[in-house]
Amino acid sequence: MGKYEPLAAFLAARPTSEAPMSFSEIEAVIGVRLPPAAHRHAAWWSNNPSNNVMTKVWLDAGFRTERVDLGARRLVFRRVAPAKAPAPARGFEPRPGAITEMRKALRGTMRIAPGVDLTAPTGEVWDAQER
Repeated sequence: MGKYEPLAAFLAARPTSEAPMSFSEIEAVIGVRLPPAAHRHAAWWSNNPSNNVMTKVWLDAGFRTERVDLGARRLVFRRVAPAKAPAPARGFEPRPGAITEMRKALRGTMRIAPGVDLTAPTGEVWDAQER
């Protein structure tokens, strides 16, 4: 989950078509501070999907920003469409034949003795503080 995803859930749960919010209320919802540009530049709040990561979050939730007031540090999110369904998760899919080619290339490079459990704990303790 991205750091701005809680905003999408918050907006999606709104029963009204408008969600007036202060910048501090937005920060409370997302759990992090807004970037300095959000406080200085009205363009940060534009509805251009390539503007910033958070813009895509409110657009995908079906909202647009309106009445951005940098002085009062407030704006209004207005519902303009139903929320987009999230894209299905996609795993890694190697190209056809890649696994067979890899097995052929690695054949004979390593042998594991019968009875060796590769998942058994080794007893090693790694401590980042020792570096």
